[in-house]
Amino acid sequence: MHMKIDIKPKYWWAKSIILFLVVGWLGCQNKSIEETKTRSIFELRMDVIADEFLQKASALTYDTMAIPRSLEKDGSLKSTRSSSWTSGFYSGSLWQLYEWSKEPKLKDLAIQWMKPIEKEKLDSTTHDLGFKLYCSYGHAFGITGRSEYKEVFLQAAETLITRFNPNVGAIRSWDHHQEEWKYPVIVDNMLNLELLFEATKMTGDSTFYYLAVAHATTTMNNHFREDNSSYHVVSFDPSSGKVEKKNTHQGAHHESSWSRGQAWGLYGFTMAYRYTKKDVFLRQAEKIASYIMSHPNLPSDGIPYWDFDAPAIPDEPRDVSAAAVTASALLELCDYSPGNVKDYITLVDKILMSLEQEKYQAIKGPFILDHSVGSVPGEFEVDVPITYADYYYLEALQRRIKHTQSQVQKI
Repeated sequence: MHMKIDIKPKYWWAKSIILFLVVGWLGCQNKSIEETKTRSIFELRMDVIADEFLQKASALTYDTMAIPRSLEKDGSLKSTRSSSWTSGFYSGSLWQLYEWSKEPKLKDLAIQWMKPIEKEKLDSTTHDLGFKLYCSYGHAFGITGRSEYKEVFLQAAETLITRFNPNVGAIRSWDHHQEEWKYPVIVDNMLNLELLFEATKMTGDSTFYYLAVAHATTTMNNHFREDNSSYHVVSFDPSSGKVEKKNTHQGAHHESSWSRGQAWGLYGFTMAYRYTKKDVFLRQAEKIASYIMSHPNLPSDGIPYWDFDAPAIPDEPRDVSAAAVTASALLELCDYSPGNVKDYITLVDKILMSLEQEKYQAIKGPFILDHSVGSVPGEFEVDVPITYADYYYLEALQRRIKHTQSQVQKI
């Protein structure tokens, strides 16, 4: 389905107000006046996004085969089927905004766009069941407590572990390109582990937990270079478990640092520490954070290029999705790494303030943010809005609000 949507965002503060609030904002450290200002900024932003997202979502024609994903080059909506790894993000964003605003229409829309994804719980040909079903049905259960939603993502967890190979110690990622990779494991797959950790939490069955820990350990031991940057794909021999190839399929070249890959790693190991409290996972997350924050090619506004080693920097596309995932991950990492909170919050606030600039706002389509990158080598979704950027941006905003509230309570 292709349809054009053009709803101009309402820029909710005047430039003069921004300039006033910026002073003392980025460097504030647990001071009640400054923290109160920051909290108000993000709460206001969530209010406005909820209103605008509802308008845009209400303008869409519902089609179970056309879940919003991105924009085509001509500005028309690029949609996707439920089988896509991105299919759960749109309903997940609606659930986040409903949780914030309590607007019943957002809940109705979230349920509507979630329904086509349910059948994916039985799809054993993909590793992306967490992205698809935990980001949608997981949110739905967390907010409503309805058992039928929990059963969907628990079945998805059962399906996902059928892809685990004990020789490799990891869940297989892709089934395609078998002539190139015998048993590929991608760094993105770290995020699907949340589905498994939650399944153990919900059922008491430790099988999910131990397979998730094994996968995270295999990823930690094989995907990262000495400087703590990550390969995208590591391919193993499924019989012996030995590494055969290390590639960066969506990066500038195999030894490059694909920015969203670094963000997936940061988020994944932070989340793994949340469930396991294993220090090795926390240390890995901290090392990835340090790599990102200290990289000489990280732009001054905190929004990374699509690859830290892209050949034509500074004339390369930015990747807002990588920035959003990074910001959300750093905010959780603040809870576990108190000695680094100041540095993490400095980058988070830089990112979130940058994303309020008009140039990063999506003008067309049912999206919030523009200028994300799917794959430059694959030549798709380059410099466009993408649904998962919105999802992690909303998560980052709400985590920032909670962080501010926790700091105010300590004063």
